[in-house]
Amino acid sequence: MKKYIFSVLIALLSLPVAAQQQSQAKAVLDKTAEAFRKAGSVKISFTAKSISNGKVEGTESGTIQLKREKFLLKTSEMTTWFDGQTQWSYLSRNDEVNISSPTKDELQQINPYTFLYMYQKGFSYKLGSVSSFRGKAVTEVILTATDRKMDLSSLILYVAKDTYEPLYILLQQRGQSARSEITVTDYQPVRIIRITSLLLIGSNIRMRRLSI
Repeated sequence: MKKYIFSVLIALLSLPVAAQQQSQAKAVLDKTAEAFRKAGSVKISFTAKSISNGKVEGTESGTIQLKREKFLLKTSEMTTWFDGQTQWSYLSRNDEVNISSPTKDELQQINPYTFLYMYQKGFSYKLGSVSSFRGKAVTEVILTATDRKMDLSSLILYVAKDTYEPLYILLQQRGQSARSEITVTDYQPVRIIRITSLLLIGSNIRMRRLSI
């Protein structure tokens, strides 16, 4: 009985700490999202790693240009453009275009920066212990999906303390040992994002330049 009482007391005493952690973590996420909104449009260079059982299975570098929910993602093998509703993916190796309307879960896998406008629903968050990354002072925020139906289980984010720019993102898929790690190598605001959209007409690929 005493054991039970002590357990309840410990749980009750930890509630204010958990609430404070949640509040502090949300404040960091809010400032990160606000910095992103104020920038308007940004261009980010990154290196992504796919890790399974502690081993690096693949590495890819590329750029992603973002304006709100729209994005243009470029890697050595693929160019993907999302206009907020429709997604075009051009595979250079096959000279092939795939057109789709991705779900929220699919967007999180393609564009990890979706957390900047989706974190307020479906996630709990807390601060981590990491305080430095690649020589910069950071705040670590750990997001955990509260909806077990989501493909994404958790997300770890390192945010620069001075600029609130994301420097590192770790994505963990539910029920999988593999994870994806993204390291930001450059983060620059841009005035206009020039996008080449890909239209498949018959067997021909037509390129069209747009601004967003």
